[in-house]
Amino acid sequence: MENSTNPPYFNLTVFVNMGNYRYLTFVLCLLLYASIISANLVIIVVISQEKTLHEPMYIFIMCLSINSLYGSAGFFFRFLADLLSDTHLIPRPACLIQIYVIYTYASFELTLLGITAYDRYVAVCQPLHYHSKMTSKMVSKLVAFACIYPLLSVAVCVYMASRLPLCGNKIPKVYCANWPVVKLSCVSTVINNLVGMIVSVTTVFLPLAFVLYTYARIFLICRKRSSEFKSKVIQSCLPHIITFVNYSITVFCDVALSRINLEEINPFLAVILSLEFVVIPPIVNPLVYGLKLPEIRKCISSMLSCSKFDQQPM
Repeated sequence: MENSTNPPYFNLTVFVNMGNYRYLTFVLCLLLYASIISANLVIIVVISQEKTLHEPMYIFIMCLSINSLYGSAGFFFRFLADLLSDTHLIPRPACLIQIYVIYTYASFELTLLGITAYDRYVAVCQPLHYHSKMTSKMVSKLVAFACIYPLLSVAVCVYMASRLPLCGNKIPKVYCANWPVVKLSCVSTVINNLVGMIVSVTTVFLPLAFVLYTYARIFLICRKRSSEFKSKVIQSCLPHIITFVNYSITVFCDVALSRINLEEINPFLAVILSLEFVVIPPIVNPLVYGLKLPEIRKCISSMLSCSKFDQQPM
């Protein structure tokens, strides 16, 4: 009876039986993960070593790359092991830890995008006050807030889910998620739903609304300025806008998927859309910032040139 209300394992049911293709899939996913690590490490190393990039915007970009490494590690280590396994059972504590890592990763991404939008807003709309407002102390406070609040709010949700008596152990995803676990509850989850809604509003919808507001203000400022000013603003803001739109779409897909049983309609599509949430942002973000921002692109080219020069025989 104890196992029926507190199953020691969860079963990830969305994995498709790929037979011998599992090894090819494993290699491709391993290469993808290696690409994510490499691309984000390049951004982190370039920004941390290049003193000219020790400015708020680039510090926030480096934080996004660190978060990408954090979130992708929470997903890929388990996912790669499951690809080679015949069973997809995950211990309950490990499942709760993965939920915490993936959900804090998602929340960090949104809060970091929010403070990056604030930085761009001050730079464009209040340029004379930029250096007095965006001091190193203020940057530290913004990054600390962007990290601490999600750590605490997600911890509350995961703790509440861990206390629920469960009448099943099947999770229709390729990774552990909070809502599918809550749906397995044998008792009422009204409090869990209420707390989850509050956390979702404060960590997802408020940052998204704030980003939209800041860019609406930036757009209104740009309408009255010269073409050269507009070009500079677009050059500095476009990577952030692309990242914001990309992540908003992935979050929307994940929220929509959590409310329907897509695996019953199309298991393969369920796997693809589940992967989108934890795979696309970590690989797209460094490529967007590395290719679109000339300062980062220039520093990467300079480091590569120095590396080639050092490798030449004397």
